[in-house]
Amino acid sequence: MTTSFSPVRDIEFTTLSNGVRIITEAMPHVRSVSVGVWIGAGSRRETPERNGISHFIEHMVFKGTHRRSAEDIARSVDSIGGNLDAFTAKELVCFNTKVLDQHLSLAFDVLADLVLDPLFREEDIEKEKGVILEEIKMEADSPDYLVHEIFSSYFWKDHPLGKPILGTRETVKKFDRDAVLEYYRAAYAPSSLLVTAAGNLTHDRLVALVRERFENLTPGTPMPPEVAPSTHARIALRNKKSLEQVHLCLGVPSYPLPHQERFACYVLNTLLGGGMSSRLFQNIRERQGLAYAVFSELNPYRDTGCLSIYAGTSIESARRVVESILKEFRQLKGDPVGEEELRRAKDHLKGSLMLSLESTASRMSNLARQEMYFARFFTLDELVESIESVTAADVQRIAQTFFDPKQIALTVLGNLENFRIGREDLVC
Repeated sequence: MTTSFSPVRDIEFTTLSNGVRIITEAMPHVRSVSVGVWIGAGSRRETPERNGISHFIEHMVFKGTHRRSAEDIARSVDSIGGNLDAFTAKELVCFNTKVLDQHLSLAFDVLADLVLDPLFREEDIEKEKGVILEEIKMEADSPDYLVHEIFSSYFWKDHPLGKPILGTRETVKKFDRDAVLEYYRAAYAPSSLLVTAAGNLTHDRLVALVRERFENLTPGTPMPPEVAPSTHARIALRNKKSLEQVHLCLGVPSYPLPHQERFACYVLNTLLGGGMSSRLFQNIRERQGLAYAVFSELNPYRDTGCLSIYAGTSIESARRVVESILKEFRQLKGDPVGEEELRRAKDHLKGSLMLSLESTASRMSNLARQEMYFARFFTLDELVESIESVTAADVQRIAQTFFDPKQIALTVLGNLENFRIGREDLVC
C-alpha cells in the first residue's frame, strides 16, 4: 500500500497492494460526506453482442447481495436521510452515496456490498430485462434523446461510442447469468476500481474501510484494450410522422478531454451555445423565434471528442435553423470574438466551475475525473488561470479547425415530408 499527500485542496491518495485507488478531500466545514466507487470501464468497452451490459449490471447489483435484499439496500441509506445512486457512462460506471458524516461506515458498507457481492439471480436477471426494455422504449419516445442516439450511431459508426448505453432490445434480450458474470469479473477488477470521497472525513478512516472490504479482491480476466474511433460526417434524415417538431443534431469532431487546448474549447462552446447569452440562443430563439430549445455541448472522451448543436423547430424553419448555425460557424472562423463577449464567456465558465465545487458530491466526482483523465489534481487557481489565458485568437483558431464543411455531420428527425438537405448546404 502506498500513500501520498497533495497540498492541492487537502487531497490524499492511497493505492492498495492489489491496485485499488483511494482519494479523499477533507472539507471540515461541512457535515456531509460523499463517497463514490468508480469502475473505469463504461459502455465503450463492450462488444457489439454485449452492448448495454455495463448499464444492465449497474441495475442488477441493486437487486440484492448475499447480505442485503433489494429492500434492505433501498432502506439502508434512505432511513438515515442519505442518497444512494448510480450511473453508467461511455467510459465509466459510478456507485455513489451522500450521507451525514456520522453515517459514513454504514453508507460505505452498502456501496461495497453492491460492487463486491451482488447475487445476479437468474430470476432477477429476467425481471430486470423487462425493466430495461421499458427504459429503452421510454427513451425512444423522447425525440431529443433519439436524435442524439441516431447522430452518435453515424458519427462513431462501427465503434462502441456510437452504441447506446442502454443497449438495444436485441442485445438486452440475450443477456443471461453467464454473460453478466463474465463481464462483471473482467470490468470490476481492482485495477479498474477507484474510490473517491469528499466531506467531513479523514483519509485514514476511509482507507481502513476500503481495505477491510476491497483488499482481498483479486484481478480478473483482462479486458481488451480500447480502440480509438474515427469520425464520420454523415447526413441522416430520419422520418417519424408522429412528431410535431423537427429535431436537429449537427456536430463536428473536437479534441479529447485531456487535450492541452481544452479550455479554449470550453470558451468556444460557451460562446456558441452554452447559455442564454450565447450566440445560438440569442440569434435562433430570441431574434428569429425559430426554436424553443437550442444549445451546443462538448462531449469529450479519452481519445476523441464531439462538439454538437441541438435544436427543435418546425419543418418550415428547419433549413433556416441549419443556415443560422452555419452562419455562426462562419463568423467565429472569420472574425475574432470581441473583448466584452469573451469576458462574459470566461466569467460564465469560472462562475459555473466555482459554484460546482461547493458541494461534497461535486468535489467527489471532480477527484475521480482528474485522476482518471489526468492522473493529477488541479487547484482552483490553476483552472481559473487556464480559462483566463484563452485569447480571441485561440477561439478563432479552434473554430477554423473544427468547423470544416467536410467534417460536419447532421441528423434530422421528424415528419420530414419532402425535406431535403445535402453536403452542398453545409458550407461554412
